[in-house]
Amino acid sequence: MFELEKIQESLQELGLDGWLLYDFRGSNQLARRVMKLSDDSMGSRRCAYGIPAVGEPVRIVHRIESSSLDHLPGSKSIYLRWQEFEAAIQEFVEGKKRVAMEYSFQNGNPYVSRVDAGTVELVRSFGVEVISSGDLIQLFEAVWTNGQWEMHQAASKVTNAAFDLAWKSIADAVRSGEGIEEAAVRDVIMDHFARHKMTTYHPPIVARNSHSGMPHYETGTGDDTLIRSGDFVLIDLWAKLDQPNSVYSDLTRTGYVGENVPEEYVRIFDIVAAARDAGIAAVEAAMESETPLPGARVDDAVREVIEKAGYGEYFTHRTGHNIGQEVHGNGAHLDNLETRDERLILPRTCFSIEPGVYLEEFGVRSEVDVYVDENRKVHVTGGLLQKEVIPILSQY
Repeated sequence: MFELEKIQESLQELGLDGWLLYDFRGSNQLARRVMKLSDDSMGSRRCAYGIPAVGEPVRIVHRIESSSLDHLPGSKSIYLRWQEFEAAIQEFVEGKKRVAMEYSFQNGNPYVSRVDAGTVELVRSFGVEVISSGDLIQLFEAVWTNGQWEMHQAASKVTNAAFDLAWKSIADAVRSGEGIEEAAVRDVIMDHFARHKMTTYHPPIVARNSHSGMPHYETGTGDDTLIRSGDFVLIDLWAKLDQPNSVYSDLTRTGYVGENVPEEYVRIFDIVAAARDAGIAAVEAAMESETPLPGARVDDAVREVIEKAGYGEYFTHRTGHNIGQEVHGNGAHLDNLETRDERLILPRTCFSIEPGVYLEEFGVRSEVDVYVDENRKVHVTGGLLQKEVIPILSQY
């Protein structure tokens, strides 16, 4: 259902005069979702939908695809020539000062920057200031319904339980004297997901020893993938209920194939866990005080802990990502490293906090999911926080 009234209320609250949604052959997936365009309805001509803060929207469509936006409210402006397209854009922005588009200043946040530079130049040429629609997108793309929050909690129970199965499969295989392949542990997890009617876009990461030092390691592709006694193991898994509109649970934990975890693993894990907890604390403090919190600021808080410990150069990715119907959703990411994500952490959104330290011999990542509810209460999902590297042979 297209929520025109809610969009216009949001524009007014943000001090914006309008929102110009533009797409060309699927170039702007964010706008397409707001406009309720399905993936199989991709046209071949430019279209735009202008939503004023007050008044009637306008659908700007090409003559041969004149019905492409008929499901949306508003008047229609049909163009044939490019001059007519530009005139329709000019007419929409006439008298407006600040118009939102899927744009980010100097492409500081490429997740939001979906409109090409030339189209932004065109709109600016009519005397309009183009403002990033990043927080607007969140309101209509990243905010969860009550049903999605319930589905996330259900999914989290399944993903949390997957670790027990994985660790036990390792313990049983090692005690038998044979060990177990990374890919075999991955298959145990995938079978568990299938039994519980879960789906995922990609199988989990199961990484032993040096493989765990590669944040996006592809399970089973290393030089030696047999997990044995004395190995360090990282498991990163993500899945959601196989239902419409379901949202992901995404967790990472680490274990040691032995009864007593060596000090080198304990020391790095403690640094990573302290950084993770600093991120959670930063979110909780901001939500309690109702202080606006950009995703970048959480990244700073987490990264500071690891940098102070002397391992800053080994924390090679952002702190976390938004979570939605895709595991990497379209809301604010916790990132001031790879991009400048100034989008705000909003109520009813979910994101991961997953700092890591990646050394040549092994890597530690601890990932949890955090949901901020409508009352600004912070929920850490996916079971109890991991407080230590799991000593697999003494616990399973």
